[in-house]
Amino acid sequence: MSNHEFSLASFIAAPRVADLVVSPDGTRLVVGVATPDPDGHRYRTALWELDPTASRQPRQLTRSAKGEASPRFLPDGTLLFMSPRPDPDASSDDDDDETPALWALPASSGEARLLAAPPGGVTGVTTAERDTRVALTTAMHPGAQDWEQDREQEQARKDRKVTAQLFESYPVRFWDRWLGPRKAALFGGDAAAATPQWVATALAEDGRLELTAPALSPDGARLVTTRWVNTPDPRDRVSELVVFDLAAEGSAEAERVLTSEARIRFSSPTVSPDGSKVAAVRAPHGTPEQAPDHTLVVIDLATGQARDMLTGFDRWPQAPVWSPDGDAVLFTADDDGRTLPFRVAVSDGSITRLAAEGAFNSLRPSPDGTTVYALHSDVDVPPRAVALSAHAADQQPRAIPTPGDDLDPPGRVERVETTADDGVRVPGWLVLPPDHRSDQDPPPLVVFIHGGPLSTWAGWHWRWSPHVLAAQGWAVLLPDPALSTGYGWDFVQRGWGRWGDRPYTDLMALVDAVVARPDVDEGRTAAMGGSFGGYMANWVAGHTDRFDAIVTHASLWNLEAFHGVTDLGPWWENEFGDRYLQPERYREWSPHRFVDQITTPMLVIHGERDFRVPVGEGIALWTDLARHGVEASYLHLPDENHWVLTPGHAKVWYEAVLAFLDHHVRGAPGQRPELL
Repeated sequence: MSNHEFSLASFIAAPRVADLVVSPDGTRLVVGVATPDPDGHRYRTALWELDPTASRQPRQLTRSAKGEASPRFLPDGTLLFMSPRPDPDASSDDDDDETPALWALPASSGEARLLAAPPGGVTGVTTAERDTRVALTTAMHPGAQDWEQDREQEQARKDRKVTAQLFESYPVRFWDRWLGPRKAALFGGDAAAATPQWVATALAEDGRLELTAPALSPDGARLVTTRWVNTPDPRDRVSELVVFDLAAEGSAEAERVLTSEARIRFSSPTVSPDGSKVAAVRAPHGTPEQAPDHTLVVIDLATGQARDMLTGFDRWPQAPVWSPDGDAVLFTADDDGRTLPFRVAVSDGSITRLAAEGAFNSLRPSPDGTTVYALHSDVDVPPRAVALSAHAADQQPRAIPTPGDDLDPPGRVERVETTADDGVRVPGWLVLPPDHRSDQDPPPLVVFIHGGPLSTWAGWHWRWSPHVLAAQGWAVLLPDPALSTGYGWDFVQRGWGRWGDRPYTDLMALVDAVVARPDVDEGRTAAMGGSFGGYMANWVAGHTDRFDAIVTHASLWNLEAFHGVTDLGPWWENEFGDRYLQPERYREWSPHRFVDQITTPMLVIHGERDFRVPVGEGIALWTDLARHGVEASYLHLPDENHWVLTPGHAKVWYEAVLAFLDHHVRGAPGQRPELL
């Protein structure tokens, strides 16, 4: 696809690749590829096979109206996946069911067969490298001992038209869903059996298995998972590691806590090839005085003794995976505007950075341990499969043909930076429009402020794409101010609990440096952001009038009110302090206090199903702007959560944003987007 063909329509229609897995014999890669369905109502994922040698073009493996996702391999090459596709042996009355079930596609080809269809749906699946035992996560009514009892309880609620829920522990909702009435439960079974028998490993109790990350040992004998510990004070809720030793037939034989520490969260456990150790990410809660730090630990499964593998490594590890020989752990970490792959040797803790550019995820070593496959993107390159040597440093990855790898966004990407008044380097990315000609007719600038706030502008972004704006003649700045990850703990600490301080001044310092260039128009600028980026957009609006327009999406407005309605309110006390006894920091850094200083036109956007930053924050912002006479618009998305996930609404979102910016920055006539 050439540059002149890049458009909002081609961007939304482009295949979106995720969730790479490698077959047990190393001859096949499988990815999930999402594209709009024929009606454009939603993104639908299908599974595609890629050739690691790059000698064959990608081949679509699955196709259905419901879509397929979450591929996982069994040792014989059978491919498991989750899908709400209808069971061919079931009644046609169930065709509209959107509950995901577990399916198996034979390695030799043929039709997929149904393995498990719990009434609460399959919410996750994990496989063993050398055994056909599988663990799946589902949701069940507390007290139900099997799927039939769960189905009966659900039917009883439907028969009496009961939708009410009674909660007895915190939290009650997460992201975009209520945490009940069903709770997470774990089941195990032999996926190779003609009719697998699914046996409870851990039944639903009080929500302790919600948002867990289970992993099977390679021989299928042990299941290691994270598990929340409910405490009288929700601030003390931790995520511990639990081991289930499974009997040969898959029933629960024993349960023991591997490790549990006060005010510590464990995540992303993975079991070593010999089954003796677990690697996991360890992260403290943090305090209002001190930002947290993350590290990678290896824990002995017999003794529970843990060893920090990243002493002195000032980056935060993500998604660890073992090398096939068990001599090393692979992981990714944000690093100076990139998300890079690393290898740490278990013997001596030596660390090798496998690549130096771009953003990597889904690290998957080949069975022989010589190669690491991954998904790789860059600021101007969408995700595609690549291969790396498992041992060499700072490599250039080898590309593997992948659906969507012909998307060619316009413009040019530069790394930019400046120095803050305290001497700290403040970096970012600058995307310049196509046909950019230095200081001749310099383009207007839009500043994208990232969310998180513990995040970074690394790699490709489908939700906040600078290239959609660059194609329309905008320059787009992607700054990484204080609190951004990948620059060390001190960089996070500079803004911890003081969001309107260094994060704001860093942001403005980099804007000053960029607009001083002759090839950017200093007189035509806008700022926009979502989540924390929306918070910062609101803060900017109340502290400077230098921008011609501001777009704020899913944004925090009143920090005191936000604490009580967000899905994980007490969690914010780790950064801002006790909301009830010491509300000063919430008030000091709350944008709503400065509404009387806002003069810049604002576009407010919010999703009704957003529980992380509930829609009340957006409505309160809109009300306060209207009350104070600020020129503003409000785009309401009743079916979206913290993100915009459907193709139709993504198109509407970009059209509304571009129309707003064109009018207030470029002076174009005000034009209401179609269908709004």
